[in-house]
Amino acid sequence: MRLLAAFAAASVVFAGVWLDYRSQTARGGSGPMDSGGLAPAPAEPTAPVPELPGYRAELGHLPDDALAGFVEIADGPFLMGSDPGIDTLAYDVERWSTDQPQGVVDLPAFLIGRSEVTLAQFAAFVEATGYEVDPQALAGPLLHPVSLVSWPDALAYCRWLEELLRESPATPPEVRSRLAEGWGVTLPSEAQWEKAARGGDGRIFPWGNELRRDRANFATGRPEPVGAVACPECPYGLSDMSGNVWEWTRSPWQPYPYDENDDREGLEGDALWLMRGGSFADGIRDVRAAIRGAAGPDVRREFIGFRVVMARD
Repeated sequence: MRLLAAFAAASVVFAGVWLDYRSQTARGGSGPMDSGGLAPAPAEPTAPVPELPGYRAELGHLPDDALAGFVEIADGPFLMGSDPGIDTLAYDVERWSTDQPQGVVDLPAFLIGRSEVTLAQFAAFVEATGYEVDPQALAGPLLHPVSLVSWPDALAYCRWLEELLRESPATPPEVRSRLAEGWGVTLPSEAQWEKAARGGDGRIFPWGNELRRDRANFATGRPEPVGAVACPECPYGLSDMSGNVWEWTRSPWQPYPYDENDDREGLEGDALWLMRGGSFADGIRDVRAAIRGAAGPDVRREFIGFRVVMARD
């Protein structure tokens, strides 16, 4: 109830971003949902994904590089939240407190996916496990970000990917070493996501403070392949931290100031889960690095996807 009450205060701000978990329809024409919020599985088994240049089929079509598509974010502080005196597009729910517009959060090092999880990567998971998903989540170009996935769908993919990386002889040595040290694969916290999106200088957008249309896929009405829009100024070499699809995090909706311990408390009720980054369907205000969206766990939409992190448990 604490989370829902907190969200109620911001309901006007989130009118175009928040999605009710009780709404079980992913989009028109997607078919009925069952009582558990899952769409019927495809009638035929998922077809194997063909070889993709630059990706490793034996690793679930992760990128073929030394960290399997992960990028390291060093430990240290960053500025979280929005100062409306600097960012005139900021929503009130991005303000740290009534007296302090932003706060400093110090995070340990973590790895984050260079791009959003692709349809090819998610299809490899479904093929390997028989996991039930909305059939339309598996329809589309293989290098587009997967969408029409719920919060539990995203977590299930994370668990499978961690197991694959632990067991596969193809796992790069550096990734294998992190896993042996107690690191695991999961969704990013909203603090991890925001640090990865804006770096340590508190910039408004991943590319800086200026409004630009050429650094992210937003307000276009359609997704693009991951990494299709170049952003050389974006920190850490990550792609699509603004636009393309909203990205699930593992953080429940909570008012600022951010407290990582709150990510583990108060989840016995109807939690809403934070999404970050905006999508191809959103305007410039909703693709800023500090934007906060929220949805119930069973929601599936064509503009919601995710990326993964690897961090110490």
